[in-house]
Amino acid sequence: MEDSRGARASARASAALVLGAALLLAGCSSGGGGGHDTPDPGGPVTQQPKAVDPFWVNPDGTAARRLAAYEKAGKKTEAAQIRKIAEQPVGEWIGPENPEQEARGFTEAAEKSDRTALLVLYDIPHRDCGQYSQGGAADGNAYRAWIDAVARGIEDRSAIVILEPDAVLHLVDGCTSDRFHEERYDLLRGAVSRLKSLRNTKVYLDAGNAGWGHPDQIFQPLKQAGIDQADGFSVNVSNFYSTRDSLAYGKQLSAKVGGKHFVIDTSRNGNGPYTQGDPAQRWCNPPGRALGETPTTRTADPLVDAYLWIKRPGESDGTCKGGPKAGEWWASYALALAENSK
Repeated sequence: MEDSRGARASARASAALVLGAALLLAGCSSGGGGGHDTPDPGGPVTQQPKAVDPFWVNPDGTAARRLAAYEKAGKKTEAAQIRKIAEQPVGEWIGPENPEQEARGFTEAAEKSDRTALLVLYDIPHRDCGQYSQGGAADGNAYRAWIDAVARGIEDRSAIVILEPDAVLHLVDGCTSDRFHEERYDLLRGAVSRLKSLRNTKVYLDAGNAGWGHPDQIFQPLKQAGIDQADGFSVNVSNFYSTRDSLAYGKQLSAKVGGKHFVIDTSRNGNGPYTQGDPAQRWCNPPGRALGETPTTRTADPLVDAYLWIKRPGESDGTCKGGPKAGEWWASYALALAENSK
């Protein structure tokens, strides 16, 4: 089955590494009020124009550090390609160890740049059914405490939260054991409620992708998981389905959940999905893919609140097709995504 699992576990760990430098740099990365520092080739990573893309660009994210390394080594061709990734806001995956500190650090840095932080929460117990991104909180109480810590870190600062990629999908497709279903629904509802108690946080509950099944299969589970209280849902997280197909899937699903809005992960969908090889592994580090539409709130449909880069382009989906473990930077893959982009 093609789904969005795979590329997240180590991405969350990298959040802690970039956090300190991000806080130091955020104040000078862009002035407030929505201005844009036009990037000089070879210059620092700055914020995008707020009117088009109000999300925070981490000036010391993984891609930005790789860009700096290429520039220092005089590798101008590689630097030009990786700049395509480094200049865009990407999801910050909150880790399991210091959730409050990370959430506070990212949202404070975003606030200093007059932008909105994009956070991804991926710590549900029994995560990813024991596959490439297995793990998650030890039990329900540990997860509730983790969510509460994230909420304390965000406080009243502006944030968009993508809540638990695949968590609902894996309840529907049989991947998650039946004995965990009731608890998972309760945990997701609780997470939505806690996060929506924050003044300036929007919550999008993950709802799979255009290739796994049909909206009829997931709309009731989404309701059980708290979609009514959430701002909407996310589609295509860490996957490759085209924006057109993702839009069609999202609109069908929206009609079944009260007209809820949604966001689309366009980080790697520029060439659409891979259609060769083992269908069960097409989602994992497929060759020939490309960066998709850059993050923006100017979308093709009023139901779509934003195109986002939720998956961090250039980080592996897992140890398949020669890739490193899930979430680790894969230089050749990152360069190919950028080179293939339109």
